[in-house]
Amino acid sequence: MTSHTTGRSSDSSRYEIRLGGHLEPRWAAWFDGMTLTHADDGSTVLTGSALDQAALHGVLSKVRDLGLPLLAVAQLDP
Repeated sequence: MTSHTTGRSSDSSRYEIRLGGHLEPRWAAWFDGMTLTHADDGSTVLTGSALDQAALHGVLSKVRDLGLPLLAVAQLDP
C-alpha cells in the first residue's frame, strides 16, 4: 500500500471512502486533508475527517466528478 497525506486535521467524524481503481498521488491535494491509500485489491481508500455532512457530500461530489466507482463509505469510530 502507498499512502499520501495532505495537511488539514479536525476533531470531527472520521470517514473511510473506498473507490474502484487507483488514483495517482497527485490527486491527494484535491481531497483536502484526506489520506489516499492504494489497496492491494486495486481500489483506492480515502481516509480522513469531514467537518460536517455538507463537507462529506463535497468529497463525494469530487468522487463523482472523477467518474470512479464509489464502492463504500463508512464512518470510523472516533
